[in-house]
Amino acid sequence: MTQPHQASTRSSHQPALAWFAAIGSAWVFVLVTLGAFTTSIGAGMAFPDWPLSNGSVNPHGWLEDIAMFAEHSHRLSGTVMGMITLTLALWLWRREPRPWLRRLGWAALTIVIIQGLIGGKRVLLDALAVPGFDMTLGQMLRIPHGILAHLYVCILFAVAVSLTRHWRVTAIPVRANLRWAGVTCTLLLIAQLAIAATMRHNFAGLAIPSFPYSTAEGDWLPATWNFHIGIHFAHRAMAVVLTVALGWFAWRLWRDPGSTLLMRCGASLVISLLALQILLGAHIIWQLREPHVTTAHVVGGALLLATTFTLTWLAHRDLIEARSPSA
Repeated sequence: MTQPHQASTRSSHQPALAWFAAIGSAWVFVLVTLGAFTTSIGAGMAFPDWPLSNGSVNPHGWLEDIAMFAEHSHRLSGTVMGMITLTLALWLWRREPRPWLRRLGWAALTIVIIQGLIGGKRVLLDALAVPGFDMTLGQMLRIPHGILAHLYVCILFAVAVSLTRHWRVTAIPVRANLRWAGVTCTLLLIAQLAIAATMRHNFAGLAIPSFPYSTAEGDWLPATWNFHIGIHFAHRAMAVVLTVALGWFAWRLWRDPGSTLLMRCGASLVISLLALQILLGAHIIWQLREPHVTTAHVVGGALLLATTFTLTWLAHRDLIEARSPSA
């Protein structure tokens, strides 16, 4: 008997599936925003249990207490994200003839499941000390939880973009150096977000309390060094590297004859988001990690990664389709 996804060997545009994937890509930023705000106000342990919250799916008083609201909203939005991802993976399996796209759907679902388990273990193992470390095992799990979230964003956007009519009908014969510029910038952004997650969850956001200088006397390098100062300084140094790299990528996009209007607009968005990130990063220091500014900075980082990755994915469109079997 023919499998559902083998009924056709040709990929045709499916508007309902494309819109559903786009909605999922938008919803992920609701999840990222609530997760970032929960971390920013230190509300990750507002409830000591999991998967329920104080033993209930609707804990008493969660709408009146900001910490409870942040954490429970994050859990609820994560549940919705899980259902969206499950539906998307099954829909792709049933209706999408491209094997690589079906595999991306299963990869997204796998990450969502892992994310849920890590989030739960972060709560349940919060009191388990790790010899030689200041953080407990549960607190350590916040770091991979944050990193995996950004990898999930990339996969979700890859699925959504690959389902659009633009992807199906537009040939994008861009130069190889543009593709490599995008890959380089995407990897640098993932590294930066990993550094940021490590810094944030080690409470090193104000380890260097001045900006743009590293000391009150106007020195570029810190006067003393420890882990917290080192990881904070690494975040600033990587920001300088990314400023150059993303500027180079945007310039390549603007100049490449194969770039579409959409890609050139995306290049302008990358530069705008980069400038906003630098401004928000400065205000985090100047406003002593005000939660709303810190949350905006985290969300901005996710948006910058999503935009850069999407442009890179589009630049590889012809290679992806040419090297993949149709069924």
